[in-house]
Amino acid sequence: MERGQIVKSLAGRDAGEWFAVVSAGEDFALLANGRERPLERPKKKRRKHLALTSGMLDEEALRSNRSLRAALSCFCEHCDEGGK
Repeated sequence: MERGQIVKSLAGRDAGEWFAVVSAGEDFALLANGRERPLERPKKKRRKHLALTSGMLDEEALRSNRSLRAALSCFCEHCDEGGK
């Protein structure tokens, strides 16, 4: 898991929501989605409660909450069409 990777939450009250990895450690990852969890206040979540995807965001998308929301919404629209 690396910075910019798109993940889906599998457990907790945010289950089913999409996030971008801000940073990752051995057991935990810090996640943001630009709305409920802005880049300034990322969510700490155990790695086992995350579904990894092949989607990656570039550093430009991780500069502001607005660009992060836009990038995640494009990815989510693609997933709804049957992509991964």
